[in-house]
Amino acid sequence: MENPTGSILREGGGKEEEIYYPPSDVVENANLSRYMKQKGFSTWEELYRWSCENFEEYWEEMARRLEWYRPWDQVLDDSGKPFYRWFTGARCNIVHNAIDRHLKTWRRNKQALIWEGEDGSHRTFSYLAVNREVSKLANVLKGMGVARGDIVSIYMPRVPELIFSMLACAKIGAVHSVIYGGFSVEAVRERVGDAQSKVLLTADGGFMRGKIVELKRIADEAMDHSPSIQTCIVLRRTGHAVNMQAGRDYWLHDLLTLPIASTKCETVPLDSETPAFILYTSGSTGKPKGVVHVHGGYMVGISATFHMTFDLKEEDRYWCAADPGWITGHSYIVYAPFIEGATSFIYEGAPNYPYPNRWWQCVERYGINILYTAPTAIRGLMRFGNAWPSRYDLSTLRLLGSVGEPINPEAWRWFHKVIGGGRCPLMDTWWQTETGMFMIAPNPTTPLKPGSGTYPVLGVVADVVDDRHAAKPVDEDGFLVIRKPWPAMMRTLLNDPERYVQQYWRGEQSEVYFTGDSARKDAQGYFWVIGRVDDVIKVSGYRLGTAEIESALVSHRAVAEAAAIGLPHELKGSAIHCYVILSQGIEPSEGLEDELKAHVASEMGPIAKPERIQFVSSLPKTRSGKILRRVLKAKALGQELGDLSTLEEQLSLQQLSMLNR
Repeated sequence: MENPTGSILREGGGKEEEIYYPPSDVVENANLSRYMKQKGFSTWEELYRWSCENFEEYWEEMARRLEWYRPWDQVLDDSGKPFYRWFTGARCNIVHNAIDRHLKTWRRNKQALIWEGEDGSHRTFSYLAVNREVSKLANVLKGMGVARGDIVSIYMPRVPELIFSMLACAKIGAVHSVIYGGFSVEAVRERVGDAQSKVLLTADGGFMRGKIVELKRIADEAMDHSPSIQTCIVLRRTGHAVNMQAGRDYWLHDLLTLPIASTKCETVPLDSETPAFILYTSGSTGKPKGVVHVHGGYMVGISATFHMTFDLKEEDRYWCAADPGWITGHSYIVYAPFIEGATSFIYEGAPNYPYPNRWWQCVERYGINILYTAPTAIRGLMRFGNAWPSRYDLSTLRLLGSVGEPINPEAWRWFHKVIGGGRCPLMDTWWQTETGMFMIAPNPTTPLKPGSGTYPVLGVVADVVDDRHAAKPVDEDGFLVIRKPWPAMMRTLLNDPERYVQQYWRGEQSEVYFTGDSARKDAQGYFWVIGRVDDVIKVSGYRLGTAEIESALVSHRAVAEAAAIGLPHELKGSAIHCYVILSQGIEPSEGLEDELKAHVASEMGPIAKPERIQFVSSLPKTRSGKILRRVLKAKALGQELGDLSTLEEQLSLQQLSMLNR
């Protein structure tokens, strides 16, 4: 029967299964429902089947939603696979669709961007105002010698100028490489060096948790070992004193007063396959990989998935609480929302600064309708209980979203019930820096299962396979793969096409994209992403996903967050070791460790019972919130830790140094 939160419990697979059905008015008014009727299909399943069987036709329809300087000669050129090319022969520019076309409509005066600083400052920009800022900065870049095809590195805090810098580069045909504003000297140096950037855009600093992050000082150290950099343009954000090297460093506000900084700048028509940006993603070892995305196919894929999944309406205020420096920020803070004419909100600082009410305060103050964030942030705010969000009016929310890693059911339910009031469909999205766009995600008409990303999006053919690419049976773990190309796919890895072929396609003749993730499909075809293939633990012949073990731990009232790893065991092959952050007010004890072990065994079966549980106050994470389990494992085994450029903070490593095997 239906319970107060709108979920349905039914028997499935020998156990009760939780399914949350969307409200009828949401289904009726969904963008996808309108498209389905337009195509003459009565069910989503029929529409999805058609979109896969006719995927080139589907993506061509999505491309026609946008404006092109010149149409394409061919939708998909697969002659050079796996180096696929989309909309060949077309001329376009992603900025034309993100800004220029809106200036010819009433949207020119619509709010495009609302920004709040951690220090309480506020700024707003209409589409017309965004165009002025982007044009001025684009002209400054041209005046400083940036030409079409040049790679410009951007290392800035979460401020509007970061977005303007990205758009300014794309507008003139330059390629931006955004480096997250919390990265260390080594991470900046590596990324600038690999891209051979001549120009770096940065800031004196940014605010995070009430402190100044000294970006210019870090940039200075990186530039000392980056001979390619000739010019550094610096935004004044914090106002603290910084070193400015004559002939290399220039204040942005000074440059914007010069005659070169005109508010008029033509957007450059480009071939659809022209690179728009490079974004570095870290591997387990070795140097970071420079993922290359292009103008044409990328803008088609992200705009279509944003339109269908987040169901944007003209009056919506949308908040993606990620950082523009990650692929989530590129695709679903900057480009897709602007292409779709959204009003986006951005907040500079930490979600719990100065108190754990900051996000809920923002939702109420700005009337946010769509909130898209990471499971790590959700679990972090869960730790503080329901009292903080309950003080605020969150009734404007109509859709929620999750991104970054599989969300555990306990966090899913809390987000849905406490933040969404049980009425907001929760879009649990699976995708990657490499895919550019959502690949597995619900839409507002989809019945939801906590912890499942549900189905592939329209036009995407996903599967779970074994080593020989054969489909795995229902409820069996395997490799998550994509069987057909999609428009927003990366085109290559910068300076390393061979690594692109071998790592993602397993050779030049392969037509199957390997995601590197493990997953399974249930009897209804729902996908359950378990995590990275390396995050599967084999215990006595049984394959157990770290995400499942962690989810079982977090379902206990005492646990706020958990990480599981497998360590060598003489009899079992691997034994499960877990690290647990306790909820506020809970103290660690041997008795609690035993209780948690028994709880996991009860939830998942005796085979999943952890060998050891260690209580910690923090976990090593990337700045996008993903737990670095390989760091935990390497530390426990006394091995080299590999690439740590994406590590959130050194505190976690200092704490881990005290852990023994």
